[in-house]
Amino acid sequence: MTAIDLLLERNRELGNVVRGDRSSPRPSLRVAILTCMDARIRVFEIFGLLQGESHVLRNAGGIVTDDAIRSLALSQRKLGTREILIVQHTDCGLNTVTEDSFKDELEEASGMRPPWAVEAFRDVDANVRQSIQRVKRNPYLLHTDLVRGFVYEVHTGVLREVV
Repeated sequence: MTAIDLLLERNRELGNVVRGDRSSPRPSLRVAILTCMDARIRVFEIFGLLQGESHVLRNAGGIVTDDAIRSLALSQRKLGTREILIVQHTDCGLNTVTEDSFKDELEEASGMRPPWAVEAFRDVDANVRQSIQRVKRNPYLLHTDLVRGFVYEVHTGVLREVV
């Protein structure tokens, strides 16, 4: 059985028991959460979210990339969100690579150097601060006054605000 087959089986067993309101694409809490794709970050459980309450955006590192801005702009302008919660975490895989070494690896394997930034970082607090500033300074976003950033401690479950 493949991993996808396993997930489909779990979905069939789960049925329609997930709590929340599915009546609208507009998040009822009017918040968008940007976080890392790390499998240890269980966003709905961490915040006690129900379906329909929040947009959840994920990418490597929880980085405010151009694509994250695209999604946040749509979330705000067309779907009514007003707050942005950025959650990065300890023990992130982006701490194990460097921009040049990863691009070199991809170029060697494919013959092409990727045009996008890896956005590797060493200091998660500094990276959260940078992400907050990217959001606050972005001209495409309507609501940048309620942006907060946090570090999720993956081994303890503690969520710590970065100021």
